[in-house]
Amino acid sequence: MNTKMKRQETDISKLIVVGDRVLIRPKSQSNKTSSGLYLPPGYKEKEELQSGYIVKVGPGYPIPLPTEESDEPWKNADDKTRYIPLQARVGDLAIFIQKGAVEIIYHHEKYFIVPQHSILLLERDEELFD
Repeated sequence: MNTKMKRQETDISKLIVVGDRVLIRPKSQSNKTSSGLYLPPGYKEKEELQSGYIVKVGPGYPIPLPTEESDEPWKNADDKTRYIPLQARVGDLAIFIQKGAVEIIYHHEKYFIVPQHSILLLERDEELFD
């Protein structure tokens, strides 16, 4: 693995995705149609649907803490937020609605921050997770 690719992976590891969002690297799309016509720059970017690979996943949907009043003050209160995990996993191919996504450029690479409700379909290769 070259140093540029290794550095980029470590840079991505510094990012923290918040809540029910995922970070997606868009799939490279050809600027040519199946019949051989070349499309103008920006045409594919204006399409409503996009696809890409999930690079990072947020913790999920936060669950409110129970509001039990403890009459035992010596107990240590567990203030950790709990989450319902997302369906998406790192490595999945996602098809999502671009309208719900936020485009960012990070180290000269284009990414989308997408809420889970904007993802329409996931393609998962289970062999990646064995």
